[in-house]
Amino acid sequence: MYNRWLGKHKQLKDSFFLFGPRGTGKTQWIRETFPDAIYFDLLDFETYQTLLSNPSAIRERIPRNFEGWIILDEVQRIPELLNEVHRLIEQKKYRFGLTGSSARKLKQKGVNLLAGRAIVHAMHPLIIQELEGDFSLEHALNYGLLPSTFDQNRDPKEYLASYVTTYLREEVMQEGLTRRLDSFSRALEIASFSQGSILNISAVAREVQISRKVMEGYFSIMEDLLLATTLPTFTKRAKRKLMNSTKFYFFDVGVYRSLRPMGPFDRPEEAEGAALETLLFQHLRAVNEYLRLGYSLYFWKTQAKQEVDFVLYGEKGLLGFEVKRSKTLSPQDLHSLKLFSQDYPEAKLYILYGGKERLYFENIEAIPFVDALKRLPEILLQE
Repeated sequence: MYNRWLGKHKQLKDSFFLFGPRGTGKTQWIRETFPDAIYFDLLDFETYQTLLSNPSAIRERIPRNFEGWIILDEVQRIPELLNEVHRLIEQKKYRFGLTGSSARKLKQKGVNLLAGRAIVHAMHPLIIQELEGDFSLEHALNYGLLPSTFDQNRDPKEYLASYVTTYLREEVMQEGLTRRLDSFSRALEIASFSQGSILNISAVAREVQISRKVMEGYFSIMEDLLLATTLPTFTKRAKRKLMNSTKFYFFDVGVYRSLRPMGPFDRPEEAEGAALETLLFQHLRAVNEYLRLGYSLYFWKTQAKQEVDFVLYGEKGLLGFEVKRSKTLSPQDLHSLKLFSQDYPEAKLYILYGGKERLYFENIEAIPFVDALKRLPEILLQE
């Protein structure tokens, strides 16, 4: 197992939720981090049936005066358990670790995540700092960074194909999230063409041949299952007309590439450009979360279609990032960042590109892409 950054920089002392898509390594991390914990696996049929019919039965399985950790894996399967967890935290001062690969049922049940009595954390795909010498840009752009894609006994392409099928079968179908699994599967495929782009729900709905309302529901399911997320426009102190829209991303490059069909009429650079941008997005989200930096993530796009791929805003400052595949940079490549700098002169600006040298253009720093991923913690910390 790779040395994950979750909990590395801030020790977990109090009860917590750990959310993350399937396959990111939550269960393995939990078992290795808390080897002496009382463990309830809600994917186990017997455990699930027992606690589903009688959530209070969890009390009977905890020794008197127990001072260790209690783990509930995939807690979203029985949202009613959180009432018991809440009482046990209040009455017995127990410490719980609660994991989940979906927030949908918890939201539908109106669960308030224990009224703030448990800190919320996220598990992301692997990052370059965790992989160290095992990181390969080629692997990352083709297969993503889910831990199982690095298993020497598995073909990463076959794993990713089965990963999507498993999600459809075990999350979408079993939970009854939609009556039409075929149209939802088609929606995932069509949505892959929106990766890193402005999300046009009506256009996707037309392509899938469903109503806009149904498509909105599908995108909601994708987000609740943590398969995808959207990025809003940065509009604070806006000085020019901006696009009022959101960008769409599947959470991992490999999942995106697995869903994105490629044929003779598809340009490889289109898929590869979105993959490179997604890889940076994954790292920005993960490093921000693991170091608890508190940035909110956005993008910036004017109505004249000048765009900065990622904008990070928080107490630590304002940062802008552009991603370019090319090995050399032209003045046009810097144009959007320069416009952004005119509106936000206090921003620190970076362009990540395919070259080998660090370059400086007034207040814009150009960094080779992989070097930038390695430096991302110090960049976000603004050291």
